[in-house]
Amino acid sequence: MALSISAVVLLAVIVFLLVKKSGLKGGHALVCVLLGFYLASSSVAPTIDDITNNVAGMIGDIKL
Repeated sequence: MALSISAVVLLAVIVFLLVKKSGLKGGHALVCVLLGFYLASSSVAPTIDDITNNVAGMIGDIKL
């Protein structure tokens, strides 16, 4: 669950910066949010979750 909260916060910050600095309109951000909600309730959601967890695991395994 901590990973999900961190990902949500990171994505919210990215969207905020895109709205402020890159000219992303509020309507565009709303469409992105709605797309996320619809993807979360679709049959693709488990695949997206698996990919996200695998990528997070790979990043966590990187030794610096």
